[in-house]
Amino acid sequence: MKLNALLMCREHETLRMLVSALDDLGVEEEVCVSEEEAMELLALGYYSALIVDFDLPGATQVTRMARLAPAQRRPVVFAMIDALTDVGSAFQAGANFVLYKPLDWEPTLRSLRAGRAFMRPDRRRSPRHKAESLVYLRFGNVCPVPALVTEISEEGLSVQASEPLPVFELPLRFILPGTNYTLEGTGEVTWADDNGRAGIFFSELTPAARRQLKSWMIKKDKRKKGIARVGSRHSTTQRAAHPSH
Repeated sequence: MKLNALLMCREHETLRMLVSALDDLGVEEEVCVSEEEAMELLALGYYSALIVDFDLPGATQVTRMARLAPAQRRPVVFAMIDALTDVGSAFQAGANFVLYKPLDWEPTLRSLRAGRAFMRPDRRRSPRHKAESLVYLRFGNVCPVPALVTEISEEGLSVQASEPLPVFELPLRFILPGTNYTLEGTGEVTWADDNGRAGIFFSELTPAARRQLKSWMIKKDKRKKGIARVGSRHSTTQRAAHPSH
């Protein structure tokens, strides 16, 4: 399986150099230009590396969210900064390597080659986690706060955000994993800790959203039971093949 990288960048010359360097290293690339697009791609797919232009809005948030992923899905993060950007802030956000703009070929290739040693191959064909989606939480008039969905039930969500969440009732929006269906409604943060973990109770969902969620849960349960039956049959076969004496 190949290595792959997600590039959050809008500068054509910078992208051209990055793509050329990644091609030299045998790393496939995918480009996005906004925080929202990067968040969605990171939540739904696996990337060996993430390269983020820190001059773009939301770059720090994207980097922090990438570092919250489980260890087996955590990309190596490269922060592109200029001379006026504080290096410490990039590392504090979760960057593993720094690329200085404007990019110069030799130092860029050298840094990417060093980071490549820590990259894991694309594992998108391996089993998925219990829930892989992104939820957007809105507090008052501020921009929506993204969080990774870690667990879904008919009653609510467990999430992992990049910062502590207030105990609050709020609008929310997320895509059911494995579907194109977006659920929108109102949720209440019933518990939260200092590490950004929180539980959200669905206080209001449309009837259509409730039906879709229930249908998704039924399909999920059927898959679990099917896997359990296969495991049980396998265990029985093994016992029959190796009877105890």
